[in-house]
Amino acid sequence: MENANKNPYLIPASIIVAGFLIAFAVIYTSGVPGLGGGGAENESETPSIAAGMRPVDSSDHILGNPDAPIKIVEYSDLECPFCKTFHPTLKRIIDEYGKDGKVAWVYRHFPLDSIHPKARKEAEASECAAELGGNSAFWAYIGKVFEVTPSNNHLDPAQLPVIAAGLGLERAKFEACLASGKYAQRVARDLEDAINAGGDGTPYSVIVANNGKMIPFSGALQYAQVKPLLDDVIAGL
Repeated sequence: MENANKNPYLIPASIIVAGFLIAFAVIYTSGVPGLGGGGAENESETPSIAAGMRPVDSSDHILGNPDAPIKIVEYSDLECPFCKTFHPTLKRIIDEYGKDGKVAWVYRHFPLDSIHPKARKEAEASECAAELGGNSAFWAYIGKVFEVTPSNNHLDPAQLPVIAAGLGLERAKFEACLASGKYAQRVARDLEDAINAGGDGTPYSVIVANNGKMIPFSGALQYAQVKPLLDDVIAGL
């Protein structure tokens, strides 16, 4: 996981570490918090460290059924090598769990400015792709960025319009959009939400169920690690 402690806008790492230790202690002693018929009493006794995240709404980038009862909200940095590794894992999750409409993937920006100063503009570029080509273009754009970037702030910014053109987007309009900075606030809002949700590095994800259950986890977990979490949530619906 790419750590964001150097970012002056992020809360102290010690608070997050303590939160994760408490959360994992609950998981290993009582199972996943709030699952398996625990009811509202269980949920109130083990409040999620991600409780401060904003609800998923129509402004989000969602892959899969927008009305899915379970959503995986991922906070990601396009220059993070661990996010690049984690991207195929979530694609597989949606391929297998999204086909029946039960699980959807929500992408939110979490650029780590202190170590990846290019990532914020790349995030804005993905928003320009969405403006010009809709939701499908957004997902295609971030997928292509993860495919071509060497990560760790090494993608040449000149490639951003090249990627857009390769996806069939009008290059001149894309370049004008990116130069305008019109989506800077959108990216900043996502970053603030990542912090409020308990994020201290990337990738940071939260499984959110429509019954109020929330399971946050950090790092580029493998499919075999994410699957049991989802299975438990599905069983508790």
